[in-house]
Amino acid sequence: MGNPVFHGEAPYKSLSTVDAGFRLLALARLWNIVEYWFPYRDLVDTPWQDVLRAAIPRLAVPLDQDGYALEMLRVVAEIRDTHANLWSSLDARPGVGDCVFDVEFRFVEGEAIVWALPDPNDTALEIGDVLTEFDGRAVEQLVEEWRPFYAASNHPTRLRDIGRNYSTGPCGESFLQVRRAAGAKEQNIEIAVERTEANGPNISGDFGRDRAGDTYQELSESVGYLKLSSIESDDVESIVSSIQGKKGLIIDIRNYPNASVMYELGQRLITTSQPFARVTSADLNNPGAFGWTPPLVLEPNTPNYNGRIAILVDEISQSHAEFTAMALRVNSTAMVVGSTTAGADGNVSPITLPGGLRTLISGIGIYYPDKTPTQRVGIVPDIEVKPTIEGIRAGRDEVLEAALRYILGDEVAEDEIIRLAARP
Repeated sequence: MGNPVFHGEAPYKSLSTVDAGFRLLALARLWNIVEYWFPYRDLVDTPWQDVLRAAIPRLAVPLDQDGYALEMLRVVAEIRDTHANLWSSLDARPGVGDCVFDVEFRFVEGEAIVWALPDPNDTALEIGDVLTEFDGRAVEQLVEEWRPFYAASNHPTRLRDIGRNYSTGPCGESFLQVRRAAGAKEQNIEIAVERTEANGPNISGDFGRDRAGDTYQELSESVGYLKLSSIESDDVESIVSSIQGKKGLIIDIRNYPNASVMYELGQRLITTSQPFARVTSADLNNPGAFGWTPPLVLEPNTPNYNGRIAILVDEISQSHAEFTAMALRVNSTAMVVGSTTAGADGNVSPITLPGGLRTLISGIGIYYPDKTPTQRVGIVPDIEVKPTIEGIRAGRDEVLEAALRYILGDEVAEDEIIRLAARP
């Protein structure tokens, strides 16, 4: 695809101490790579030369390894690319610590809520609790302090990652102030939660927001449901054959696809050739310039499905998930349902920095066929639906409900829509 590669850049992994010279080398290397080889340089908020000027004095003063990583995190965050994190050193970001409590927070309606509890019996927290204070500090204050160190293309994705890392900190007891539903009202309560030892920063695990259960599910006689988090390429033909005659298919990409199926699946949802993306790649003869490639095109294949399509996305949908949504969206009936995605599209280019630090950039530019951008913007939904605190407390999947409503129409009762979307 024309990604730039930087294999010639020495990592200097053996350095026990990264002195000011090597720290400035790291800054210069990253700055030049973005200046000349990053296809979205024009989307950086702060003038890129100003980022360099501000970072030089911060990296020139004496720093230990964690301080060095933290300052490089700050620089990387200025790139405004969710791919461009300091993947070698995420444990330097706040919150810092060796322990976590087993809970996933998510920002909903502007507030941090308890979204998932792998074992509800292990904690006094409940799904839908709204976190207001963390060890005596307001959530809004923590977000503002942590924000400069969290690389992301847009703010919902930054909040996604902050929410994932909220439970990381020192081992032992932590005190949370939460608002909890109490009948028709809410009550403020303090809850003590024990952090236990973790194997690295709390960034891994199943953070997808699709349904539990099989890759393909029948929600009703009229509607099929397909999640891409467990899809296999070899399954596509049989799944498309099995949904013939159904009114609609819901394709859930609130996850990262297990296999690359945008061609295998997308070509079975169209009857004529359809361009779905254009790419920009670096001009080797003119560093800093980028040129357009011909459009990427889907060609129809059989078996072919001609029912309605609903594609579910949110800020979990990133990179390959976004590219897949672009391909599937060319179906004439397809509607993207949900909220804006992570806004980081384009194959990645790895970068090594002195001291063994590692980062990435989106190495090629991804656009719609009419050259409308996707980076930072994300995949903008046709039907915007965001979860609500009330819906989460009730155990509802409001995004899936909206997709069912699109496929089944207004004649189906609301209670029936909620029943069909209920978690298995």
